[in-house]
Amino acid sequence: MLKYQAEELKKIFSSVVRQNAAPGVWDWLNEKVAPANNSQSFNIAFVSVPRKTGKANISLTNDQAAAIREAGAGLVISGWAIDRLCRVWLLANNDHADEEKYTQTIENLFLTAEVNELVALYSALPVLLYPERWAKRCAEGIRSNIGAALEAIMCNNPYPAAYLDEPAWNQLILKAFFTEKPVEFIIGIDERANADLAKTLSDYAHERWAAHRPVNPQIWRCTGKFINAALLADMERLFASEHDFDREAAALACSDSQYLPAQELLNKNQNIKSAIISGQLSWNVLAEKMKNYVLQS
Repeated sequence: MLKYQAEELKKIFSSVVRQNAAPGVWDWLNEKVAPANNSQSFNIAFVSVPRKTGKANISLTNDQAAAIREAGAGLVISGWAIDRLCRVWLLANNDHADEEKYTQTIENLFLTAEVNELVALYSALPVLLYPERWAKRCAEGIRSNIGAALEAIMCNNPYPAAYLDEPAWNQLILKAFFTEKPVEFIIGIDERANADLAKTLSDYAHERWAAHRPVNPQIWRCTGKFINAALLADMERLFASEHDFDREAAALACSDSQYLPAQELLNKNQNIKSAIISGQLSWNVLAEKMKNYVLQS
């Protein structure tokens, strides 16, 4: 299981909030998480945050960004607005002495949240107390059709890889491709690849091929370790493609495989194999190349 350090993240978030928020806002935030406050007062504060903080993007030092990535198993908060960060801070620091009260307060916020509030709630998953209790809520969020909420769950968030069970994780990956999210930002996408997911993604690709629709080459990122006779046929089709991205994806998948026919197939494409060995081609490099191609088109 992929691990992150929730308590260390909370400490770093506090320093970033103090750096970005006016002194009066910092005092107000601390007042709202005091044990003497009730749930209604906390709920009102959570909703009121943007009126107190504004919505400017936060600034981070390089050291802070690096510390967040390390403690958060790759977590990135660059680009967050100050209201999003302060809402996450409130959620992380609310009085948690009573587990049931703490979790019910947050569950109630999920039930009534508008889009920006949902984004903050899902962004807070890595710093919420009692992390196992939020797995069901996270899995339900994956079924959402709200793009911003989905990105908050899927992109640069270490919680799903750490706590979702395999069916929910597989649903997240498939939904990310279905909704065209930047899958290269899914923390744990390589570590949590599994045989069922590989088959599901292959089936999805076959459906799109049958409908004469394009297939994102990144789909094959989760298949390499599980290549068998059926998936080998997919690799052969990709290597025969007229598109460089398809051939490179096939080579990357085969380079992850211990299946002898896949290794033999890769050996027939020495130029791409050499690029992989030298580090000139990787899944993240492929994602960047694809992004640049779209921008230039």
